[in-house]
Amino acid sequence: MSGKRLGVLVGVAVVAAAAIGAGVAAALTVGGSPARTVAASPAPGGPGYSYYRSMMGHYYGGSMMGGSMMGGRSWQWMMGAAGYQWMTGGTGAPGWMRGGRLPAAMMGHGTDMGQFMGRLWAGAPGPRVSSATAAGLGTQLPAGARVNKATRTITFTSTSVHLAVLVSPASGPDETYRIAGLVNPTITVPAGAQVTMQVINADHDTAHGLVVTARGATSSWMPMMTTAPAFRGSALWFLGNPTAAGMHTGTITFTASSPGTYHYLCPVPGHAQKGMTGTFTVTKTG
Repeated sequence: MSGKRLGVLVGVAVVAAAAIGAGVAAALTVGGSPARTVAASPAPGGPGYSYYRSMMGHYYGGSMMGGSMMGGRSWQWMMGAAGYQWMTGGTGAPGWMRGGRLPAAMMGHGTDMGQFMGRLWAGAPGPRVSSATAAGLGTQLPAGARVNKATRTITFTSTSVHLAVLVSPASGPDETYRIAGLVNPTITVPAGAQVTMQVINADHDTAHGLVVTARGATSSWMPMMTTAPAFRGSALWFLGNPTAAGMHTGTITFTASSPGTYHYLCPVPGHAQKGMTGTFTVTKTG
C-alpha cells in the first residue's frame, strides 16, 4: 500500500466529522488490542456521515482495505456506522494512537496532522461564513458579559451565554482562539448556564476544533481520542480548511451543569500542547 493511502486511512482513523459520535456497540480489535466497549447508539445519519462514506469510498473503492493491515486485522468496519461513531469522539483509542508522535507515513505531508485533516475535509458539508463576517465575529463583544482586556477574561452572570470563537485568524498568533478580540481568554459562566459557541475555522491550511473538557486534557497529545467532553454537547471535533465558499463554521450548545475549572482546547493532535487552549470556569450559584 502506498504511503499516501496509508496516510489517508490512519488520518481518518484519528479525525472526526464535525459532531460527537456516541461510540461503538461492541468492542473493536485494532492491532490486537481491544478498544473500550461503550453503550450502543443509533446509526449516524445526515450529511456528515454521507460525506465520510463517500470520501472513504473514493479512496478505497467502497471496500476500505479489501484486505488487512496493522497486525492482520480487517479495517472494513471503518466504512460503516460503528467505525464512524468510534472516530467521532470515542475514548477507547488503541495504545499505538496515544503516543507522543505518529509515524511519518501516518502524518500525510508535514508534521502537523491538522494540515492533512484540513485538506481531507475541506469539501465537507456544513455552514460557512465569509472572511469579513468571520473577522467581525472575532471581535464581537458578547451580550451580558464583562470583558476585561487587561486580564483577558470574559465573565457572564446570566444563564444565557453566546460566544463567537474565531480559530487561528491571520491577524493574530497562529493556532489560537480569538473571542471578543482576546487571545485564548478565560471564560467564566454560572452553573446551569446554557452555553452556545459558534466556532469558525479561519486557518487557511489547517483543521481545528473546540472541546470543553477536563483540566488535565491539555497534556494529552491526542485529546480528541483519549479525553471525553466535560458536558454533553461541548465538542466540535474539527472544521476543515476554508474554500472559495467560505470558512467552515459549526455551533456547539451545552449546559454548564457542574461547577469547576475546565479547559476549552483544540482536539487536533498536538495543538493543545502548542498552547491552543484556554480556561473555562463554572462558578457556583446562590
